[in-house]
Amino acid sequence: MRYTQLGKRGPKVSTIGFGAWAIGGVNWGPTDDEVSKNALRRALDLGVTLIDTADVYGNGHSENLVAEVLGERGKGDVIVATKMGNDFYHADEKDDTGFGPIKANYDLKYLMWAAEQSLKRLKLETIDIMQLHSPTTELARRDEPWEALVRLKEQGKIRHAGISIISFAETEQAFLLDEHYDLLDVIQVRYNLLEREAEKELFPKAQQYGIGVIVRIPILFGLLAGKFTRESRFGEDDHRRHTLSPEKLEGYLGTLEGMQPLYDRYPGQTMAQVSLRFCISHPACHLAIPGAKTPEQVRDNCAAADLGPIPGGEIPDIE
Repeated sequence: MRYTQLGKRGPKVSTIGFGAWAIGGVNWGPTDDEVSKNALRRALDLGVTLIDTADVYGNGHSENLVAEVLGERGKGDVIVATKMGNDFYHADEKDDTGFGPIKANYDLKYLMWAAEQSLKRLKLETIDIMQLHSPTTELARRDEPWEALVRLKEQGKIRHAGISIISFAETEQAFLLDEHYDLLDVIQVRYNLLEREAEKELFPKAQQYGIGVIVRIPILFGLLAGKFTRESRFGEDDHRRHTLSPEKLEGYLGTLEGMQPLYDRYPGQTMAQVSLRFCISHPACHLAIPGAKTPEQVRDNCAAADLGPIPGGEIPDIE
């Protein structure tokens, strides 16, 4: 495993982290809690030092599993990052847009309360990194979300403040770094071999201000691990029936064909490993957080850290 400083104010972290959405047991098809915990244990055994979760993942279940494993092992130097702003506590069926009953809630009072709930589930006195969970640009322009992060820092409830940039608005939301660089220690960004919008404005600003960058969706829900074909379909309890719909699979797989020379260059490495290496090759990016539901997936992911970055000249452009 390799390690790096997460921006100029962030902690030291492994360059491959553990994305804990899938182990929440909702929106990813069937999961087994014991297998999920074994995946987390394997990650820690292999030197992973950042676990990324969110209150909404499994309606608190992901945070509970993280707490259980850290309770066994001791937290040590493990960095726990979580998120708030997607309110599942007060939502009902009319708020379900395909991911269960959830509604965006960035009111100050709610965010302060939600952070307390995460602290209780995680069994922590201080959360290492608290991120606003992909607010729309309209919501991110409000003062209350940022005031919540300031207050939580002042109260010692969180050490570092961040925002998960909403998918497909990487350029649109780049201005947030200009406005909040003094508060933002970390941003989390959708970025992978097929989706590179963040390179245009967001990454240069992160580098300018010394803000840490966590890369999410680095293997595009498994597609960049070579798992799916144009015929792949997903169950009702799997968000990929939307995010990797037949139409989207057609587009992604068509673009992926142009990346084949890169994968061919590394015949001894899995597709997932090459895809993850791409994500930690950009100088703005500090670590990637692939999701994993099994110890075997964790082992494959973690090997990418030791393989290191891919030289820039080898990376094909997106046509």
